[in-house]
Amino acid sequence: MGLDYRPLNVAASYRHCQLLTRRAAANFYPAFLILPRLQQRAMMALYAYARLTDDLADEPGDVEVKARELRHWRARLSAALAGGPSDPIHPALADAVWRFRIPPQFLFDVIDGVETDLRPTSFDSFDDLVGYCYRVAGAVGLACIHIWGFQGPTAESDAEAAGIAFQLTNILRDLAEDRANGRVYLPADELRRFGCDPTAWRADCPRFAELMRFQVARARSYFARGRRLNDALPPAGRAVFGALLGIYEGILNEIEARRFDVFAERVRLRRRQKAALMLRALPVRWGWA
Repeated sequence: MGLDYRPLNVAASYRHCQLLTRRAAANFYPAFLILPRLQQRAMMALYAYARLTDDLADEPGDVEVKARELRHWRARLSAALAGGPSDPIHPALADAVWRFRIPPQFLFDVIDGVETDLRPTSFDSFDDLVGYCYRVAGAVGLACIHIWGFQGPTAESDAEAAGIAFQLTNILRDLAEDRANGRVYLPADELRRFGCDPTAWRADCPRFAELMRFQVARARSYFARGRRLNDALPPAGRAVFGALLGIYEGILNEIEARRFDVFAERVRLRRRQKAALMLRALPVRWGWA
């Protein structure tokens, strides 16, 4: 028997989002548990929404069918935020938006971003790429800080920078998989500058290594900007943000340690590395550090 979607069923919707997050978010779920209960639930509702939105673009199928499904998903989101939920995650998502005053535009920006992934993807310049990174990750970062709480004039720009840093890391980690799916996220003008056509990418190619060093350095510059967000967050927000920052910086470090071989296997952190990040976050969560 499925969930009904009445507004009074918010608690069941949050439980549904928690199950989805625990099943799909190996990196994020333990970090979310650091937060107080209401913020924890809201983060899981936000993750569930982002996951389902991304899946609509990534699942196998006809492009036009998926484009139609995303348009329908957009309309259903509008209806859900107006009090007409039609998916098990909607009551929780709408409650989180209302409770934490999340600007709904951030949620629609995510749909705009994943629509880009429906067809073979390329970007002429970094300016084009950074706009995409904002839509699929920076907007999520901005939604997150409304859940965590923030203050200060630069908090939003710092959150946006952190989201872009995370997405740039994802792009470098997933170069092989994305290329196989007709997606090349590294800017075309930079590929020409380094003389590194995607069809010739190899870990043992000096030009590819030069290209990757440049990309890693840029990602680190966005991490440095994003790290300033710490000063704008309360202890619980600082703790979860520090854990997420550590996970993504760890992936970037691992890419570099492997001499940019992102082709042999998927780059990921070991369980003990992630556990260490969670343990370091606990004193921050309770205001002890």
